[in-house]
Amino acid sequence: MDLIADVLLAAGALGAGLYCFVLGRRLNRFNDLEKGVGGAVAVLSAQVDDLTKTLEAAQSTASASARSLTELTQRSENMSRKLELQMASLHDVHDAPQTASSNPTQAAVQTPSEPMFVRHRGTERPQ
Repeated sequence: MDLIADVLLAAGALGAGLYCFVLGRRLNRFNDLEKGVGGAVAVLSAQVDDLTKTLEAAQSTASASARSLTELTQRSENMSRKLELQMASLHDVHDAPQTASSNPTQAAVQTPSEPMFVRHRGTERPQ
């Protein structure tokens, strides 16, 4: 009886050893960095690192653009206020009486008492 138990125990040990050997080889192929899942994990890890760097660069560019846009918006609002103030002051100037001496450009625009160009009909030009 002891002999049969020893033979069965040895056969079980050999079967477990063979099973561990096959399982070890499969696990090595599974973790292989070129063909197996280990390689896929390594590639995905590298892609995640690249995407993280790209995302950080995009975030810094977006924040710089947002700052620039904010500054430009503030400048345009300031210019809008100045233009509104100038338009309001022009309405006040338009209502005030103007004299030729106070505005030299207006004096040049005023119509003279004589026409600037005269056309004589019936006279012939010398040739």
